[in-house]
Amino acid sequence: MKVLYFHQHFTTPAGSAGTRSYAMARALVADGHSVTMVCGRYAGGVTGLTMPFQGGRRRGCTDGINVIEFDLAYSNSDGFAKRALLFLKFAMSSVRLALTESYDVLFATTTPLTTGIPGICARWLRGKPFVFEVRDLWPELPRQMGVIRNPVVLAMMGGLEWCSYRSAHRLVGLSPGIVEGIARLGVPAERIAMIPNGCDLNIFSGNATPWRPAGVAPSDLMAIFTGTHGRANGLDAVLDVACELKRRARSDIKLVLIGSGGCKARLQARAEREGLDNVIFHAPVGKERLAGLMEAADVGMQLLANVPAFYYGTSPNKFFDYIAAGLPVLNNYPGWLAELIVERACGYAIPPENPVAFADALEAAADDRVQLREMGTRGRALAEREFSRSELAAKFIGWIETAFHSASKN
Repeated sequence: MKVLYFHQHFTTPAGSAGTRSYAMARALVADGHSVTMVCGRYAGGVTGLTMPFQGGRRRGCTDGINVIEFDLAYSNSDGFAKRALLFLKFAMSSVRLALTESYDVLFATTTPLTTGIPGICARWLRGKPFVFEVRDLWPELPRQMGVIRNPVVLAMMGGLEWCSYRSAHRLVGLSPGIVEGIARLGVPAERIAMIPNGCDLNIFSGNATPWRPAGVAPSDLMAIFTGTHGRANGLDAVLDVACELKRRARSDIKLVLIGSGGCKARLQARAEREGLDNVIFHAPVGKERLAGLMEAADVGMQLLANVPAFYYGTSPNKFFDYIAAGLPVLNNYPGWLAELIVERACGYAIPPENPVAFADALEAAADDRVQLREMGTRGRALAEREFSRSELAAKFIGWIETAFHSASKN
């Protein structure tokens, strides 16, 4: 098969963003298929292409993946209007490719939701098989967060969601709540597969060089958060617990935030204003460097704002990286991941917006390193048993092949 794969925020492991699309594309190539990845420029992303842009795009090959990169630069720090315009520009450029490129199957993954537009066009204007992967429930998520309040915009997004889901021959949901959300719009269950984010067991294999940022002593408990510092991540929770730990005089617990995003400057200013020297900010790092950080860390913090849509409707990269690295996970919101952590005893599930419970969990971790190591071991076993990237990729490939053969018969 020739697969035309749309992911606006694609990156290789050399970047600091999630690598699911890279891993899935590499698996398709290894299985004998041809993949053309269509993406934009992304802060923290590395596509592997270095030649200059010509006519607003550049083409090349990265690790066997054909890449078409548009000269459309995206950053999580951009304002809503700028990001929305960029999403639309990428969608329109993608439509032109969907209508002119040679391919057998079109695959598109969110976010943003507008990546479904080229798939809709491919399905109805060229009769091509369309597989749509849903990583977040839009517009439900921005509605609950209050990011988008305009009823007209929400209605338009709802229409695009409905049309994308109903146009796709097959859909992929990354969590139980996403699968349920797709089904609520009338998509038959047999057209939906849950394929969560996976664990890069080869990257987080314990062979990286351990390192700790300046300010973290070898004897300190180091709890890390890796990822975007945005509104959705609710990282004020880290500063709140830092205040509580200072009150308890627990100077042996350090909270390390690795990444960038629209809220980072404000968080740094608050930490400085309140004298929170137990919070350490660090720039984003690539996967190999990240593996070394996790080798030295004690706890991985899986944090999100207290928004019900997150409870069952997300499948965060960082959770799977943590357990792949054998790190106990501290999760601060209810839902399927919290339930998994409790069931498998591989970390701490605390209630949202509760710095006292957060501090209690960190103190328990610092005071019982034996139990902490046992939690990490169980997490790594969970990663190997249920979330191996290679096994999930095999299911992913089979699902795309099913869409291709099913559409070919009709």
